[in-house]
Amino acid sequence: MNISHMSSEEKMPVLFVGHGSPMNAIENNEFSRAWIETGKILPRPKAILSISAHWETNGTGVTAMDAPKTIHDFGGFPPALYEMQYPAPGSLDLADMIREVIISADVRLDQKWGLDHGTWSILCKMFPKADIPVVQLSLDQSKEASFHYLLGKELKPLRNQGVLIIGSGNIVHNLPMMSWKDEGYDWAIEFDETIKRLILAGDHEAIINYENLGETSLLSIPTNEHYLPLLYILALQDRHEQVRFFTDKVTLGSISMRSLWVE
Repeated sequence: MNISHMSSEEKMPVLFVGHGSPMNAIENNEFSRAWIETGKILPRPKAILSISAHWETNGTGVTAMDAPKTIHDFGGFPPALYEMQYPAPGSLDLADMIREVIISADVRLDQKWGLDHGTWSILCKMFPKADIPVVQLSLDQSKEASFHYLLGKELKPLRNQGVLIIGSGNIVHNLPMMSWKDEGYDWAIEFDETIKRLILAGDHEAIINYENLGETSLLSIPTNEHYLPLLYILALQDRHEQVRFFTDKVTLGSISMRSLWVE
């Protein structure tokens, strides 16, 4: 497939969104309001590619169906959350395009997944009409962090094709240590601030090698599926592009809601 079929004059920004609790999809809070406002000022994309913490696979997959289902991949929440649907269309064209631009992995077309809450919980706020095609790219759980960063670089041509690329996860994500308070542990705040500093300094190497950042990294990233989407977004940053943060809070003790926009 020739990706010029979706050519665009405007280079799309890229986003990393700290998605946190699925409840943000139905609550009116500081995070959901920030997502709504971000959606209002984003250029309208022709399609959206989401890299969510909640789709881990062996190998790399891309959703390739006309009507991806809304996946309720969580338990113990109010009925209203399970009733949520995000009926955005899929895009076989974008799935083919992704397979074309990625050369470091054999990307398989997937007809079983859909849109998990890492994707729809934020998109239902940013683009509530659900009228923009959405495709998800999976995280190959067998690969090291540097693989994910380098794969992210291969997605760069999509930015000039009208595709909005969103990484959805959390910089700090330690569910076993969560508390039900709207504040962060000192170690969580320290690690979140460390990553912020490294992002602003453009030190992607240190961010990729997060295990070398001390004890706070071990507490903040006990498993890295929520951290990896950040690497895809930083890999898409061109040298001249600036980063701005549109949420920056650590809450529930051990969840960083920091979100960023690169353009």
